[in-house]
Amino acid sequence: MTRISVVIPAYNEEEAISKVIAEIPSTVHEVVVVNNNSTDATVAVAKAAGATVLSENRKGYGYACLKGLDYLRKNDTPDIVVFLDGDYSDHPEELTQLVEPIASNKVDFVVGARVREKREQGSLTPQQVFGNGLACFLMRVLFNSRFTDLGPFRAIRWTTLEKLNMGDKTYGWTVEMQLKVLRQKIPYLEIPVSYKKRIGVSKVSGTVKGTIFAGMKIIGWIFKHYLS
Repeated sequence: MTRISVVIPAYNEEEAISKVIAEIPSTVHEVVVVNNNSTDATVAVAKAAGATVLSENRKGYGYACLKGLDYLRKNDTPDIVVFLDGDYSDHPEELTQLVEPIASNKVDFVVGARVREKREQGSLTPQQVFGNGLACFLMRVLFNSRFTDLGPFRAIRWTTLEKLNMGDKTYGWTVEMQLKVLRQKIPYLEIPVSYKKRIGVSKVSGTVKGTIFAGMKIIGWIFKHYLS
């Protein structure tokens, strides 16, 4: 049986995290919530919902993901790792369709693409739509990519993930993974997923500073890989 672990970075998601955990399919072996220096009750709520809870006090999406991977590496490593946001914007029950192509050995990496027809109106801000479009356009031109989204809801084979040697600590985590998949010619797939308005305010797109820094980091990763 395929062993699946879910990693959820979480910063002040006390209102959403239990809903996310509750809707994750029972086929998942372990749900790991990485508390990224929250000031609310995220830790208590996630533990009560049945998740393994870790703490990473250095703020940054990448820091939280790396903390989760380090935990899995030192314990019972899974066959597949799924990354999922803690704000309830994704539909956790769709995890099954993301992992199926990997479990059946068709590909090693699957991105949940937040396509327009499956998005709730207003679930992505105009700056998110523009930034995703620009990043994917550059990857298509520079790397012959087929990616249409940098969606955080994604699944990857554990052994493949280890080969990527992920290193980004903040906003560039998702694009770094996709760029390394392209550079290493790893078989991948996009699957359309549903997307709804998040619970609470986004820590990235909800602020001008977050939007600017995320955009700079993503574009920087793309040109760094191209020039290397």
